[in-house]
Amino acid sequence: MTKNRIMFVDDEALVLQGLQRTLRPMRNEWDMEFLSDGAAALARLSETPFDVVVSDMMMPGMNGAELLNQVMLRHPKTVRLILSGHADRELILKCVGSTHQYLSKPCEVAALKTTITRALSLEGSLQNERVTALVSQLDKLPSLPSVYAEMMLCLQSPNCSMESLGEIVAKDIAMTAKILKLVNSAFFGLGRQISNPAEAVSYLGTELVKSLVLSVHVFSQFESARIKGFSPEALWAHSMRTGGAAKAIAKAERASPNVVNEAFVAGMLHDSGKLVLAMNFPDQYARALELAEANQGSLLGAEREVFGCSHPEVGGYLLGLWGLPVPVVEAIALHHSPARSEPIFSALTITHVANALVHQLDGDVTEPALDLNYLGNLGMSERIAVWEEVVRENFAQPTAAHAAAI
Repeated sequence: MTKNRIMFVDDEALVLQGLQRTLRPMRNEWDMEFLSDGAAALARLSETPFDVVVSDMMMPGMNGAELLNQVMLRHPKTVRLILSGHADRELILKCVGSTHQYLSKPCEVAALKTTITRALSLEGSLQNERVTALVSQLDKLPSLPSVYAEMMLCLQSPNCSMESLGEIVAKDIAMTAKILKLVNSAFFGLGRQISNPAEAVSYLGTELVKSLVLSVHVFSQFESARIKGFSPEALWAHSMRTGGAAKAIAKAERASPNVVNEAFVAGMLHDSGKLVLAMNFPDQYARALELAEANQGSLLGAEREVFGCSHPEVGGYLLGLWGLPVPVVEAIALHHSPARSEPIFSALTITHVANALVHQLDGDVTEPALDLNYLGNLGMSERIAVWEEVVRENFAQPTAAHAAAI
């Protein structure tokens, strides 16, 4: 069996010694090297490929942000993880897009092992030549919104407040309008109108606003996509409901706050690949829609017939470029095929279930149903009825007012 090659970079000798000691049981699965500076890491990478680089943020000479930026440029297939005990705003901003996931120091060994394992699994699932070839042809690939990057920096500051977050959102007029329209819609049922972005942020909560910022950005860039049988507005409504359903299911399972948030973001963005394909290849995507309708089959199969890959892989690739956390990227890339990942209850499980149940509520029989074998292997088959009830109670077919609002 070929071992995965993992590189750890940290200027503190005691940290490296601790990693070597605690990760010794992984020697049968990983070929690990431990280096003390960024220059040495790049030199070693030029000699032999590594599957994963885990770097400290604060290092003399070349810091972690600079190192991972260089790794991204020179070795784009390498998974890039940052270990940081600091909240340095400027360095974190430099890492946006070049880092697959942040881990706080000190990091528990179990969390580090799980993160690396899942990242490797996800990277393998996205190493599809068709996906790579397709993405290389894109000329309308949305970028990570600057508002989101600024918001993430603010949230990591001890001086962050709802007022400062509201000021950041207010910098984008279109986004402010969309968020205020949503918070004042029948979806939330407020008895009064909210017109202040800071008040809207306070009411919605930071996690919902972060997801909205990403979603609004993606959808606004593709509003001009007009293909017969394809509605960005309907997809936006479905994405909103899937995100909400994912959050409700995660809470019903008493998932950790991190998993709740990851599931919510993934639910909001799980179909972003459809927008990317429709905007960049409108003729081919129209053909996929026609095939699905003619065969009364899944759009997923029609996409694979036309493009050689489908929207989950494309969406996962996009979110990977944005540097979103691995669990979110995994949930988007595999939301129709969860069995391809590690058999653990995660944001992927929740997003898969939420998407299937929302489609089920809408009577859409062409979409892939729940993977019952996967859920059975997790020992969660008996929870399906509970999830169906949660989604039915909270996310039945949206009212006309709700649909108009979103």
